[in-house]
Amino acid sequence: MLKRKIYDALLEWKRNKQRECLLVQGARQIGKTFIIEEFGKRNYTNYIYLNFYQNPEHKEIFEGSLEASELYKKISLYVRDVRFTEHDTLLFFDEIQECPNARTALKFLAIDDRYDVIASGSLLGLHYREMSSIPVGYERTMEMFSLDFEEFLWAVGKTPEAVAALKTYFDNREKVDAGIHEQFLSLLREYLVVGGMPEVVNTFLRTNNYQEVYATQKKIMESYREDIKHYASTTARQKISDCYLSIPRQLSKEYTKFQYKVVSREGNARRYENSLNWLVDAGMIKLCVNVSIPQFPLVAYEKPEQFKAYVTDIGLLTSLYGYETQTALLKDTLTGPAKGGIYENLVFDMLVKRGFTLNYFKNDKNTQEIEFLFARDGAVIPVEVKSKRGATISLNHFIEAFAPPYAYKLVAGNVGVSGTKITLPLYMTIFI
Repeated sequence: MLKRKIYDALLEWKRNKQRECLLVQGARQIGKTFIIEEFGKRNYTNYIYLNFYQNPEHKEIFEGSLEASELYKKISLYVRDVRFTEHDTLLFFDEIQECPNARTALKFLAIDDRYDVIASGSLLGLHYREMSSIPVGYERTMEMFSLDFEEFLWAVGKTPEAVAALKTYFDNREKVDAGIHEQFLSLLREYLVVGGMPEVVNTFLRTNNYQEVYATQKKIMESYREDIKHYASTTARQKISDCYLSIPRQLSKEYTKFQYKVVSREGNARRYENSLNWLVDAGMIKLCVNVSIPQFPLVAYEKPEQFKAYVTDIGLLTSLYGYETQTALLKDTLTGPAKGGIYENLVFDMLVKRGFTLNYFKNDKNTQEIEFLFARDGAVIPVEVKSKRGATISLNHFIEAFAPPYAYKLVAGNVGVSGTKITLPLYMTIFI
């Protein structure tokens, strides 16, 4: 079983919830069902599972009265061998986007409070299915992602103690021993190629075969195309696919801002904006918006028309470039803007999975670009990403102009400190 951080978050919800159901959101095939099932079986005497996609007849439970006692009676009719024990039973509603009434019912089940309820669904379904009523105040939401780099390290055999030992170099701002440094750079390159989709990681652990990894990623991409057919309108399907498949090209430009003209020669916001939003709602991509001034609060200075788009699993991104590119990444022989864009996506992915809300900064004269900004303790912290060693002219200018309390430079090199600029190996992004 892959160790996942969200398991501890589920335990925290169980201990501290007060008349609230839990809704776990996330892209398809990131392991939502598996981890919630494990949580239910380990922590409750009774575990009851309803899957509205696999068993569409379960939707009939939520037709008519949504009063809690009526729902429990109907569940006992539709689901075999159910047992209800007050305060020791978990109801798990999977693929809840297929049953809008079940989403509405979460309010009444939370008020009843005899049994714990977790629902999960893909973001695209939860956004694109009509809901008669959202259970505001009775539903805690939690976003789940594919494995982050730390979880990947656990999966390939690095113990939490080994990761904690690496963190001491980060905490003390000390250079990492050369052998350890090269080992973790190699593991980071593996993560670039494998990514964090559980099925892909398990394929890698079982076979140690990168071609099998690539084949599994292509299978997942095919299932995403099926999701587009299932949820998107006929007229939108091709546009959605074209936007997603353009991202490798978007990230291979010197300036990685998303441009509709890269999607197609006739591309513009009016033609493709809804398709891009569909991908965001599906959890397949996330956007990073430019700001006019790198000042707290960043959201007040956002320029919504200027943004970058990043794939939410780094392995799926590199699979879009093809197997030969993945091979070059593993060998560290890839050069050019494409490499820089891939590493940008990697750092974005790693920071978002740590809970950061990110922006970027590109000044009006196009003479200065900082890949990422985040707010901490009322200050704006810049992050510059370098896929190789090199000068950081933009970051130096930023420090001089805006005087952040500290700044991060992420590189393939080792730890170093120069004034307020902290240079870190790319793999240490997990400690920021």
